[in-house]
Amino acid sequence: MAALIVVATVAGLWWVPRGGAPERPGGSWPRHPGTWLVAVIALFFVNQVLFTAYVDQAWHGDTSRIARLMPPGWFDLADLGGLASVLPAWPWTVLHVQSAIELPLGVLSYLLVCRWFSAAAFRRAVHARWLLSASYTVTFCLIEWDLPSPYTTGDIAIRVVSGVVTPLLLPLLSEGAAGPPRLAPFVASLGALGCVVLAVYDTVTLYNLGHTVSWLPTVAVALVVLAVARWWARRPATHGPNMASVTASLEWFLVLFMVPALPLRYGFNFGTAGVSMLAGAVIVAAALWRGWDRRYLGRLALAAAAGVAGAAAGYVLASGYPEAHLLAAAAGFLLAGVGVCTALDRAGATNAVS
Repeated sequence: MAALIVVATVAGLWWVPRGGAPERPGGSWPRHPGTWLVAVIALFFVNQVLFTAYVDQAWHGDTSRIARLMPPGWFDLADLGGLASVLPAWPWTVLHVQSAIELPLGVLSYLLVCRWFSAAAFRRAVHARWLLSASYTVTFCLIEWDLPSPYTTGDIAIRVVSGVVTPLLLPLLSEGAAGPPRLAPFVASLGALGCVVLAVYDTVTLYNLGHTVSWLPTVAVALVVLAVARWWARRPATHGPNMASVTASLEWFLVLFMVPALPLRYGFNFGTAGVSMLAGAVIVAAALWRGWDRRYLGRLALAAAAGVAGAAAGYVLASGYPEAHLLAAAAGFLLAGVGVCTALDRAGATNAVS
Protein backbone atom coordinates (compact mmCIF):
# COMPACT_ATOMS: atom_id res chain seq x y z
CA MET A 1 0.00 0.00 0.00
CA ALA A 2 2.87 2.40 0.74
CA ALA A 3 4.17 2.00 -2.81
CA LEU A 4 0.69 2.62 -4.22
CA ILE A 5 0.32 5.78 -2.13
CA VAL A 6 3.63 7.11 -3.43
CA VAL A 7 2.90 6.24 -7.06
CA ALA A 8 -0.65 7.64 -6.92
CA THR A 9 0.53 10.85 -5.24
CA VAL A 10 3.29 11.39 -7.80
CA ALA A 11 0.81 10.74 -10.62
CA GLY A 12 -1.66 13.16 -9.09
CA LEU A 13 0.94 15.89 -8.65
CA TRP A 14 2.78 15.43 -11.92
CA TRP A 15 0.36 14.23 -14.58
CA VAL A 16 -3.09 15.47 -13.56
CA PRO A 17 -2.25 19.22 -13.77
CA ARG A 18 -0.60 18.80 -17.18
CA GLY A 19 -2.53 20.03 -20.18
CA GLY A 20 -6.15 20.99 -20.44
CA ALA A 21 -9.34 19.06 -20.91
CA PRO A 22 -12.19 19.58 -23.38
CA GLU A 23 -15.35 21.32 -22.31
CA ARG A 24 -18.27 19.06 -21.48
CA PRO A 25 -21.33 21.32 -21.73
CA GLY A 26 -24.91 20.24 -21.27
CA GLY A 27 -26.57 20.15 -17.91
CA SER A 28 -29.47 17.77 -18.55
CA TRP A 29 -30.16 15.24 -15.81
CA PRO A 30 -29.24 12.12 -17.86
CA ARG A 31 -25.66 13.43 -18.05
CA HIS A 32 -25.43 14.63 -14.46
CA PRO A 33 -23.13 12.53 -12.23
CA GLY A 34 -25.64 12.91 -9.40
CA THR A 35 -28.25 11.05 -11.43
CA TRP A 36 -25.99 8.07 -11.88
CA LEU A 37 -24.81 8.21 -8.29
CA VAL A 38 -28.43 7.81 -7.20
CA ALA A 39 -28.80 4.91 -9.65
CA VAL A 40 -25.72 3.17 -8.25
CA ILE A 41 -26.95 3.61 -4.68
CA ALA A 42 -30.31 2.16 -5.70
CA LEU A 43 -28.52 -0.86 -7.20
CA PHE A 44 -26.69 -1.35 -3.91
CA PHE A 45 -29.96 -1.46 -1.99
CA VAL A 46 -31.61 -3.80 -4.49
CA ASN A 47 -28.64 -6.12 -4.18
CA GLN A 48 -28.87 -6.02 -0.39
CA VAL A 49 -32.51 -7.04 -0.45
CA LEU A 50 -31.74 -9.89 -2.84
CA PHE A 51 -28.72 -10.90 -0.75
CA THR A 52 -30.92 -11.07 2.33
CA ALA A 53 -33.33 -13.32 0.44
CA TYR A 54 -30.46 -15.55 -0.66
CA VAL A 55 -29.14 -15.88 2.89
CA ASP A 56 -32.62 -16.71 4.15
CA GLN A 57 -33.25 -19.38 1.53
CA ALA A 58 -29.80 -20.89 0.93
CA TRP A 59 -28.14 -20.40 4.32
CA HIS A 60 -31.27 -20.47 6.50
CA GLY A 61 -30.55 -16.95 7.69
CA ASP A 62 -27.08 -17.77 9.01
CA THR A 63 -24.31 -15.47 7.73
CA SER A 64 -21.55 -16.98 9.86
CA ARG A 65 -19.92 -18.76 6.90
CA ILE A 66 -19.08 -15.40 5.32
CA ALA A 67 -19.09 -13.13 8.39
CA ARG A 68 -16.20 -15.05 9.97
CA LEU A 69 -14.03 -14.08 7.00
CA MET A 70 -14.70 -10.35 7.35
CA PRO A 71 -13.88 -7.77 10.02
CA PRO A 72 -16.41 -7.11 12.79
CA GLY A 73 -19.35 -4.89 11.90
CA TRP A 74 -20.61 -6.67 8.78
CA PHE A 75 -23.82 -8.56 7.96
CA ASP A 76 -26.45 -7.11 10.26
CA LEU A 77 -29.32 -8.07 7.97
CA ALA A 78 -32.81 -6.64 7.90
CA ASP A 79 -35.88 -8.75 8.59
CA LEU A 80 -37.77 -8.93 5.30
CA GLY A 81 -40.48 -11.19 6.68
CA GLY A 82 -42.26 -13.28 4.09
CA LEU A 83 -40.66 -11.32 1.26
CA ALA A 84 -37.36 -13.12 1.85
CA SER A 85 -38.89 -16.45 0.84
CA VAL A 86 -40.43 -15.30 -2.44
CA LEU A 87 -37.61 -13.21 -3.90
CA PRO A 88 -35.08 -14.96 -6.15
CA ALA A 89 -32.08 -16.49 -4.37
CA TRP A 90 -29.08 -15.46 -6.45
CA PRO A 91 -25.61 -16.44 -5.17
CA TRP A 92 -23.86 -13.64 -7.06
CA THR A 93 -25.40 -11.14 -4.65
CA VAL A 94 -22.73 -12.28 -2.17
CA LEU A 95 -19.86 -9.77 -2.62
CA HIS A 96 -19.81 -9.93 -6.44
CA VAL A 97 -22.29 -7.11 -7.16
CA GLN A 98 -20.57 -4.89 -4.64
CA SER A 99 -17.27 -5.50 -6.43
CA ALA A 100 -18.83 -4.34 -9.68
CA ILE A 101 -20.37 -1.08 -8.48
CA GLU A 102 -18.19 0.08 -5.59
CA LEU A 103 -15.81 1.86 -7.97
CA PRO A 104 -18.63 3.81 -9.68
CA LEU A 105 -19.92 4.81 -6.24
CA GLY A 106 -16.59 6.34 -5.25
CA VAL A 107 -15.77 7.90 -8.62
CA LEU A 108 -19.21 9.43 -9.15
CA SER A 109 -19.19 10.87 -5.64
CA TYR A 110 -15.85 12.57 -6.28
CA LEU A 111 -16.90 13.81 -9.72
CA LEU A 112 -20.08 15.25 -8.25
CA VAL A 113 -18.05 17.24 -5.73
CA CYS A 114 -15.78 18.50 -8.51
CA ARG A 115 -18.80 19.48 -10.60
CA TRP A 116 -20.22 21.46 -7.69
CA PHE A 117 -16.95 23.30 -7.33
CA SER A 118 -16.25 24.35 -10.91
CA ALA A 119 -16.38 23.30 -14.52
CA ALA A 120 -12.58 23.38 -14.67
CA ALA A 121 -12.21 20.97 -11.74
CA PHE A 122 -14.72 18.61 -13.30
CA ARG A 123 -12.93 18.66 -16.66
CA ARG A 124 -9.60 17.84 -15.06
CA ALA A 125 -11.19 15.05 -13.04
CA VAL A 126 -12.70 13.44 -16.12
CA HIS A 127 -9.43 13.97 -17.99
CA ALA A 128 -7.63 11.95 -15.28
CA ARG A 129 -10.27 9.21 -15.15
CA TRP A 130 -7.92 6.37 -16.12
CA LEU A 131 -5.44 7.23 -13.39
CA LEU A 132 -8.30 7.63 -10.95
CA SER A 133 -9.78 4.27 -11.89
CA ALA A 134 -6.42 2.51 -11.76
CA SER A 135 -5.61 3.93 -8.32
CA TYR A 136 -8.98 3.03 -6.83
CA THR A 137 -9.12 -0.39 -8.50
CA VAL A 138 -5.69 -1.42 -7.24
CA THR A 139 -6.66 -0.22 -3.76
CA PHE A 140 -9.86 -2.26 -3.79
CA CYS A 141 -7.98 -5.31 -5.06
CA LEU A 142 -5.42 -5.00 -2.25
CA ILE A 143 -8.28 -4.87 0.24
CA GLU A 144 -9.82 -7.96 -1.37
CA TRP A 145 -6.50 -9.78 -1.12
CA ASP A 146 -6.17 -8.76 2.52
CA LEU A 147 -9.59 -10.29 3.27
CA PRO A 148 -9.32 -13.70 1.58
CA SER A 149 -12.48 -15.67 0.97
CA PRO A 150 -13.83 -18.13 -1.60
CA TYR A 151 -15.05 -15.07 -3.51
CA THR A 152 -11.73 -13.21 -3.67
CA THR A 153 -10.51 -14.31 -7.10
CA GLY A 154 -13.84 -13.63 -8.75
CA ASP A 155 -14.21 -10.29 -6.99
CA ILE A 156 -10.78 -9.14 -8.15
CA ALA A 157 -11.63 -10.08 -11.74
CA ILE A 158 -14.92 -8.17 -11.47
CA ARG A 159 -13.15 -5.12 -10.06
CA VAL A 160 -10.67 -5.12 -12.94
CA VAL A 161 -13.53 -5.20 -15.45
CA SER A 162 -15.29 -2.40 -13.56
CA GLY A 163 -12.01 -0.46 -13.59
CA VAL A 164 -12.05 -0.55 -17.39
CA VAL A 165 -15.75 0.00 -18.04
CA THR A 166 -16.24 2.88 -15.60
CA PRO A 167 -13.71 5.31 -17.12
CA LEU A 168 -14.97 4.45 -20.60
CA LEU A 169 -18.40 5.83 -19.66
CA LEU A 170 -17.34 8.90 -17.66
CA PRO A 171 -16.85 11.21 -20.71
CA LEU A 172 -20.61 11.03 -21.24
CA LEU A 173 -21.12 13.16 -18.13
CA SER A 174 -21.50 16.93 -18.35
CA GLU A 175 -19.85 19.73 -16.41
CA GLY A 176 -21.56 22.31 -14.25
CA ALA A 177 -21.59 26.08 -14.32
CA ALA A 178 -18.45 28.07 -14.95
CA GLY A 179 -17.21 30.70 -12.57
CA PRO A 180 -16.07 30.69 -8.94
CA PRO A 181 -18.23 28.76 -6.47
CA ARG A 182 -19.78 30.02 -3.29
CA LEU A 183 -17.70 28.23 -0.70
CA ALA A 184 -20.19 28.13 2.19
CA PRO A 185 -22.84 26.16 0.26
CA PHE A 186 -20.08 24.05 -1.26
CA VAL A 187 -18.86 23.01 2.19
CA ALA A 188 -22.45 22.36 3.28
CA SER A 189 -23.03 20.25 0.17
CA LEU A 190 -19.82 18.33 0.79
CA GLY A 191 -20.80 17.57 4.37
CA ALA A 192 -24.32 16.51 3.40
CA LEU A 193 -23.10 14.25 0.61
CA GLY A 194 -20.55 12.78 2.99
CA CYS A 195 -23.31 11.87 5.44
CA VAL A 196 -25.29 10.16 2.70
CA VAL A 197 -22.25 8.23 1.47
CA LEU A 198 -21.44 7.16 5.04
CA ALA A 199 -24.98 5.85 5.40
CA VAL A 200 -24.60 3.92 2.15
CA TYR A 201 -21.22 2.62 3.29
CA ASP A 202 -22.63 1.27 6.54
CA THR A 203 -25.92 -0.11 5.29
CA VAL A 204 -25.07 -1.65 1.94
CA THR A 205 -21.33 -1.91 1.34
CA LEU A 206 -20.97 -3.64 4.72
CA TYR A 207 -24.22 -5.59 4.25
CA ASN A 208 -25.90 -3.96 7.25
CA LEU A 209 -29.34 -3.44 5.79
CA GLY A 210 -30.65 -3.73 9.34
CA HIS A 211 -29.10 -0.33 10.10
CA THR A 212 -31.21 1.46 7.50
CA VAL A 213 -33.93 2.72 9.84
CA SER A 214 -31.41 4.15 12.30
CA TRP A 215 -29.79 6.15 9.49
CA LEU A 216 -33.04 7.64 8.17
CA PRO A 217 -33.12 10.78 10.39
CA THR A 218 -29.49 11.62 9.56
CA VAL A 219 -30.01 11.08 5.85
CA ALA A 220 -33.23 13.11 5.86
CA VAL A 221 -31.47 16.07 7.48
CA ALA A 222 -28.53 15.69 5.09
CA LEU A 223 -30.83 15.74 2.05
CA VAL A 224 -32.57 18.89 3.28
CA VAL A 225 -29.21 20.57 3.86
CA LEU A 226 -28.07 19.45 0.42
CA ALA A 227 -31.17 20.84 -1.29
CA VAL A 228 -30.83 24.20 0.46
CA ALA A 229 -27.09 24.34 -0.23
CA ARG A 230 -27.52 23.64 -3.94
CA TRP A 231 -30.19 26.34 -4.16
CA TRP A 232 -27.87 28.74 -2.34
CA ALA A 233 -24.96 27.82 -4.60
CA ARG A 234 -26.82 29.15 -7.65
CA ARG A 235 -26.34 32.73 -6.49
CA PRO A 236 -23.34 34.40 -8.16
CA ALA A 237 -20.20 34.65 -6.07
CA THR A 238 -17.68 37.47 -5.75
CA HIS A 239 -14.50 36.91 -3.77
CA GLY A 240 -12.02 39.24 -2.18
CA PRO A 241 -8.29 38.55 -2.52
CA ASN A 242 -8.08 36.12 0.39
CA MET A 243 -11.14 34.15 -0.63
CA ALA A 244 -9.89 34.10 -4.21
CA SER A 245 -6.72 32.41 -2.94
CA VAL A 246 -8.79 29.94 -0.91
CA THR A 247 -10.93 29.12 -3.94
CA ALA A 248 -7.97 28.60 -6.26
CA SER A 249 -6.10 26.49 -3.71
CA LEU A 250 -9.14 24.35 -2.94
CA GLU A 251 -9.73 23.72 -6.63
CA TRP A 252 -6.16 22.56 -7.02
CA PHE A 253 -6.49 20.38 -3.94
CA LEU A 254 -9.56 18.64 -5.39
CA VAL A 255 -7.64 17.99 -8.60
CA LEU A 256 -4.38 16.84 -7.00
CA PHE A 257 -5.98 14.76 -4.24
CA MET A 258 -8.31 12.90 -6.57
CA VAL A 259 -6.00 10.10 -7.73
CA PRO A 260 -4.34 9.23 -4.38
CA ALA A 261 -7.47 9.82 -2.25
CA LEU A 262 -8.48 6.19 -1.72
CA PRO A 263 -4.95 4.80 -1.20
CA LEU A 264 -4.31 7.54 1.36
CA ARG A 265 -7.49 6.63 3.22
CA TYR A 266 -6.70 2.92 3.40
CA GLY A 267 -3.08 3.53 4.24
CA PHE A 268 -4.33 3.96 7.81
CA ASN A 269 -5.70 0.39 7.69
CA PHE A 270 -2.58 -1.12 6.18
CA GLY A 271 -0.11 0.23 8.73
CA THR A 272 1.20 3.03 6.51
CA ALA A 273 -0.45 5.97 8.27
CA GLY A 274 2.81 7.92 8.24
CA VAL A 275 3.09 7.62 4.47
CA SER A 276 -0.54 8.70 4.07
CA MET A 277 -0.07 11.76 6.28
CA LEU A 278 3.15 12.76 4.52
CA ALA A 279 1.54 12.38 1.10
CA GLY A 280 -1.45 14.40 2.27
CA ALA A 281 0.81 17.18 3.52
CA VAL A 282 2.65 17.26 0.19
CA ILE A 283 -0.64 17.51 -1.70
CA VAL A 284 -1.84 20.38 0.50
CA ALA A 285 1.47 22.20 0.02
CA ALA A 286 1.30 21.71 -3.75
CA ALA A 287 -2.27 23.01 -3.89
CA LEU A 288 -1.32 26.10 -1.89
CA TRP A 289 1.75 26.65 -4.05
CA ARG A 290 -0.38 26.62 -7.18
CA GLY A 291 -3.38 28.50 -5.84
CA TRP A 292 -2.41 30.94 -3.10
CA ASP A 293 -1.50 34.52 -3.94
CA ARG A 294 2.06 35.06 -2.67
CA ARG A 295 1.16 38.55 -1.48
CA TYR A 296 -1.03 37.07 1.25
CA LEU A 297 1.23 34.41 2.75
CA GLY A 298 0.94 35.94 6.22
CA ARG A 299 -2.82 35.62 6.09
CA LEU A 300 -2.41 32.03 4.97
CA ALA A 301 -0.82 31.29 8.34
CA LEU A 302 -3.85 32.73 10.14
CA ALA A 303 -6.28 30.77 7.98
CA ALA A 304 -4.25 27.58 8.39
CA ALA A 305 -4.16 27.93 12.17
CA ALA A 306 -7.91 28.44 12.29
CA GLY A 307 -8.40 25.53 9.92
CA VAL A 308 -6.31 23.18 12.05
CA ALA A 309 -8.31 24.18 15.12
CA GLY A 310 -11.56 23.59 13.23
CA ALA A 311 -10.33 20.23 11.96
CA ALA A 312 -9.35 19.13 15.46
CA ALA A 313 -12.75 20.14 16.80
CA GLY A 314 -14.56 18.31 14.01
CA TYR A 315 -12.49 15.18 14.46
CA VAL A 316 -13.07 15.06 18.21
CA LEU A 317 -16.79 15.79 18.00
CA ALA A 318 -17.48 13.15 15.33
CA SER A 319 -18.30 9.56 16.16
CA GLY A 320 -18.59 6.26 14.35
CA TYR A 321 -16.47 5.14 11.42
CA PRO A 322 -13.03 6.67 10.70
CA GLU A 323 -14.54 8.23 7.58
CA ALA A 324 -16.96 10.17 9.78
CA HIS A 325 -14.07 11.66 11.75
CA LEU A 326 -12.21 12.55 8.54
CA LEU A 327 -15.32 14.14 7.04
CA ALA A 328 -15.95 16.21 10.16
CA ALA A 329 -12.30 17.26 10.28
CA ALA A 330 -12.37 18.36 6.63
CA ALA A 331 -15.59 20.32 7.13
CA GLY A 332 -14.22 21.94 10.29
CA PHE A 333 -10.99 22.90 8.53
CA LEU A 334 -12.81 24.47 5.60
CA LEU A 335 -15.41 26.30 7.67
CA ALA A 336 -12.84 27.79 10.04
CA GLY A 337 -10.37 28.71 7.31
CA VAL A 338 -13.04 30.19 5.05
CA GLY A 339 -14.47 32.13 7.98
CA VAL A 340 -11.11 33.73 8.74
CA CYS A 341 -10.46 34.64 5.10
CA THR A 342 -13.96 36.08 4.72
CA ALA A 343 -13.40 38.23 7.79
CA LEU A 344 -10.02 39.40 6.46
CA ASP A 345 -11.56 40.37 3.12
CA ARG A 346 -14.36 42.28 4.80
CA ALA A 347 -11.90 44.06 7.06
CA GLY A 348 -9.78 44.97 4.06
CA ALA A 349 -12.80 46.28 2.16
CA THR A 350 -13.85 48.38 5.16
CA ASN A 351 -10.38 49.86 5.50
CA ALA A 352 -10.26 50.63 1.79
CA VAL A 353 -13.57 52.51 1.99
CA SER A 354 -12.55 54.46 5.07
